[in-house]
Amino acid sequence: MKLRFAPSPTGYLHVGNARLAIANALYARKHGAQFLLRIDDTDLERSKAEYEQGIKTDLEWLGLDWDEMAHQSERLDRYAKAIEALKASGRLYPCFESEQELAAKRELRLKARKPPIYDRAMLRMTPEQRERAEANGKTPYWRFRLSDGHKSWRDLVMGDLSVKLTAISDPVLVRADGTVLYTLASVVDDMELDVTHIIRGEDHITNTGVQLDIIEALGGKGARFTFAHLPLLLDEGGGKLSKRFDALSLRALRHDGMEPQSVVSYLSRIGSSDDPVPMTLEESIASFDLSHISRSAARFDMQHLLGLNRRLLHTMSFEDVRTRLPEGASEAFWNAIRGNVDLTGEIGFWWEVVQGDIAPPSLRDEAGFLEQAQQTLPDAPWDGETWKQWIATLKDVSGRKGKALFHPLRLALTGEEAGPELHALLPLMGRDLVLRRLQEAAIG
Repeated sequence: MKLRFAPSPTGYLHVGNARLAIANALYARKHGAQFLLRIDDTDLERSKAEYEQGIKTDLEWLGLDWDEMAHQSERLDRYAKAIEALKASGRLYPCFESEQELAAKRELRLKARKPPIYDRAMLRMTPEQRERAEANGKTPYWRFRLSDGHKSWRDLVMGDLSVKLTAISDPVLVRADGTVLYTLASVVDDMELDVTHIIRGEDHITNTGVQLDIIEALGGKGARFTFAHLPLLLDEGGGKLSKRFDALSLRALRHDGMEPQSVVSYLSRIGSSDDPVPMTLEESIASFDLSHISRSAARFDMQHLLGLNRRLLHTMSFEDVRTRLPEGASEAFWNAIRGNVDLTGEIGFWWEVVQGDIAPPSLRDEAGFLEQAQQTLPDAPWDGETWKQWIATLKDVSGRKGKALFHPLRLALTGEEAGPELHALLPLMGRDLVLRRLQEAAIG
């Protein structure tokens, strides 16, 4: 058994294609299969080395490793051989229509209430007509003549699927400039690199029918492949998830402090009958099951992912996050703030609260109370009982209780309406810093 993830290095990984990478990798590891990373870089103009490195970095961040790697740009001779074989068999034929001519043909067919598929006019071209076209400076692009009938298979997610080939235009496999297109290159790779299972999005269902036809035209057997088509991911509004939404790129999530464990846990179960819960990579592998995935589109919910990440962070030990904490941050600091962070990117803010120079809000109307707070402030050194002692004394002196007692202190000391327990923050802040913030808040 062998699976593959085949990204194009024309941009950074997005949660949509990351979901496919996760599905292929988890399925491979669960079943003891090989996992191939194939870089689909035949588009030499748009493919960039930094995007390829970004893809590798993202996969490594997720904890997904691969057993083998291939580049389509290094396999052009294999595609050329397949192209010549299809030409020799008559299945690949030259076409000379321009985009304008094709658009006009589609419009005429639509007006005649016919499906806007290609009319195969170029199949009727004589050798003399082709010579004249080429003599006039036209270079052909090449279409694959599809078989009659249909292609069917048992899909691991969608169940029984069938594609009617006569309802599809003969696909272009080679551009006029000689560039081989994905539809053919992917077939050649899957056949020659011994891929057996292909997990991809449902937008490839029609493409799968076409590729099964190409496989057989090249002498292969479509039955050697097992397919699973995952429903598409929708955004929170129910629209198609845009690949241009930078906030959903893995590099953006990583930069914001999202945990890779949360991303894998969420994307491995989104759209399935299994609720996403924080899991280790090993747990994600063990529990991954294609049969649990719904045939309906799944909706990506950033708030759900954030909630999952929050739950994960709240359970992580100091050792788990030590490398992501500011220099000098202690276990007491992490234990104090971990219940109030959704992303590790927020840790730096709370470090500023206990060690930095935040500007407390102006609380001039509370100046009298803040003066009482300063006068009753316990002497150093401070420990976990200091807050309790201070509040008991301040309550007696001021006559305040509840929100009237606690809220001004929280605002003055942290600048926030809510946050970590002050009894845990106080020893981390120290007497001098607390005194200074009370004074600054009182004078505004």
